[in-house]
Amino acid sequence: MENLADTLEDIHRRLEDVSHLVLEEEGSDLEEAIDQLAKLEDSNGKIRLCLMDTQRSVAFLMRQLRGHSELQELAREIMRDVETLMTHTTFLFDKINFLMDSTQGFINIQQNQIIKIFSIAAVVFLPPTLVASIYGMNFEHMPELSWPYGYPFALLLMVAAGVSPYLYFKHKNWL
Repeated sequence: MENLADTLEDIHRRLEDVSHLVLEEEGSDLEEAIDQLAKLEDSNGKIRLCLMDTQRSVAFLMRQLRGHSELQELAREIMRDVETLMTHTTFLFDKINFLMDSTQGFINIQQNQIIKIFSIAAVVFLPPTLVASIYGMNFEHMPELSWPYGYPFALLLMVAAGVSPYLYFKHKNWL
């Protein structure tokens, strides 16, 4: 029983390290944290299973020890210890699940930031690409081609079409 309690304390200590890694360190390796959390959850589950087996065994012994009050009291004390450790495993399961959810949430936020950058880049470069593709067509009658400032006008139009969405996003604090 003491070995199980010591192992639970070790799991709790390691869980505090993972908690610090996930919740307090900037730029930490969140995938490594998920791996550690999975291992801690597995260890905690095995301990809980041992405690449940012990609880059933002690309950059986208590039924067999009727009439031996001193042994029954010892069995009740063991049962209280087992129930206390079961409560601790439940606490650890809850903490592991919270940290797992938090870690996955942080990973989702990071991925959303990356997708947001790609989306904004696509929106910023789409209008200049449209302007360039229009002026790249081989039409016979395009009045801007004969203008003396037609080429600079097209370049200016592409720059304005690219800068406009960028400024709009900046104004909305999306960047």
